[in-house]
Amino acid sequence: MKKRYQLLILIFITVLLVMGYKKYFFTLEHLGQGIYYKGPVYSPNGKYTADSYYKTWGGATGGAHIWVEITNNENSEARNIYYSNGKSNFSMEWKDDNVIYIRNDEGPEYPDSDRSIELEIGKEVYDESGRVCDSWIMKNEFETCYQNE
Repeated sequence: MKKRYQLLILIFITVLLVMGYKKYFFTLEHLGQGIYYKGPVYSPNGKYTADSYYKTWGGATGGAHIWVEITNNENSEARNIYYSNGKSNFSMEWKDDNVIYIRNDEGPEYPDSDRSIELEIGKEVYDESGRVCDSWIMKNEFETCYQNE
């Protein structure tokens, strides 16, 4: 009987550790290989390149997660700065050398679907779920984290 309780406690602690790891050590770099979607879109000064990728989920009734990767062309460093469920209207446009506008919505007839945002490269990140905003790792990498509210 005592071994059964020890095993249950061990399983409980393991589940808590895994849940804590997924919440507080989440990064956008884990996304792996997606299917190339749109890009490249070059910043006005050519320093950055924006590319987008997607990965489907849920089969026929599911959807797709979409993310935007920014590559610094001076040192070839790539960072994911945007992660959301994909909507039917998606585009990327540079507003200036360091600010990109990412449009991701279903159109004006569905205002609650809008996940569009302007992000300053190196300072801001968007994660629809908010997991990046809770991550201890990501808090030191960006000044501002946005999420869907």
